[in-house]
Amino acid sequence: MLNEILKDESQRAILYLSLALFAFLMAYLVLAYLLRRYGKNPDYLLPRGTVRQVAIPLFLLVVSLILRMQSLREVLGMGDFGWYFRKASTLLFIFSFTWLVIRALRVVKKLIIAKYDIGESDNLKARKVYTQFTILERIVIFIVIILALGLALMSFESIREIGVSVFASAGVAGIIIGLSAQKMIGTILAGIQIAITQPIRLDDVVIVEGEWGNIEEITLTYVVVRIWDKRRLVLPTTYFIEQPFQNWTKTSSDLIGVVFLYTDYTLPIEPVRKELQRLVSEHELWDGQVANIQVTDSKPGFVELRVLVSASDATKAWDLRVYVREKLIAYLQEHYPDHLARTRVLLQPTENFNPSPPAG
Repeated sequence: MLNEILKDESQRAILYLSLALFAFLMAYLVLAYLLRRYGKNPDYLLPRGTVRQVAIPLFLLVVSLILRMQSLREVLGMGDFGWYFRKASTLLFIFSFTWLVIRALRVVKKLIIAKYDIGESDNLKARKVYTQFTILERIVIFIVIILALGLALMSFESIREIGVSVFASAGVAGIIIGLSAQKMIGTILAGIQIAITQPIRLDDVVIVEGEWGNIEEITLTYVVVRIWDKRRLVLPTTYFIEQPFQNWTKTSSDLIGVVFLYTDYTLPIEPVRKELQRLVSEHELWDGQVANIQVTDSKPGFVELRVLVSASDATKAWDLRVYVREKLIAYLQEHYPDHLARTRVLLQPTENFNPSPPAG
């Protein structure tokens, strides 16, 4: 029976195609089973939806291999269209493999960053990992897509020959294009440098262009800063390499907030210090580290008091400063209203002063 089937070309093609489909199906089911099993194992926990994300690229990869089989063309009666089938198989293989690499890269990213919680108060390490993998993921995806497009185009003989002749005779044009794209290339390299050296990270608190905000997004070419009033400031990545800026969370998120008060020389300082200690000790935003009042300057009309309070991050430090300023002003108004800053004018009569009597 089997020998008779093998003698018939059409039946032999159907048999080979069926065996290939069965083998591919079994390999796909085994791979899906392994992914689901390891996905449920706490030691090899995969992100939810991993099988669904890689299923379509794997299926297309299998289809690209099937298209290359001669048995399929014989079954369909399209043996003369071998070139088209092979070319479609090559392009589909490049497309599906690129898609699979991108999906696998994102799964790996989720596996790594899942160990870090960026929502914690002390999230310096988490923000560092998030920033590195976010930028590096985009770099790898950009490179993979460029390589895939190059391979797809070079699979055509006519394009390959044209490309070789153009590259051989376009030295001057290449130099001109390179000079024209110098700024763009510099911007991309700045994005890579930020990923490696990390002068900024996601959710860093920065002062740029006189604005206070958080780093919301970092790409290869630009950085988005979320301003405190919900505006977005978009800056090129080269800005953070070439221009000075303030990063309040570069090494740690804790900060010391400053409040300035201006009072009269007659104000006793020690009661105000005790009031500050009472205020911060009752407030949840204070981290218990710094709370003090210093006399930092004296002018003819007032004394400058610098109030220092510390908090675990910039947002809490800002809110604590506002709270302390408001409460200390209210305290001075209630207990020492005569000791607030004032302007004094001293009038003294001069010698031989003889005011004229009013007229009439």
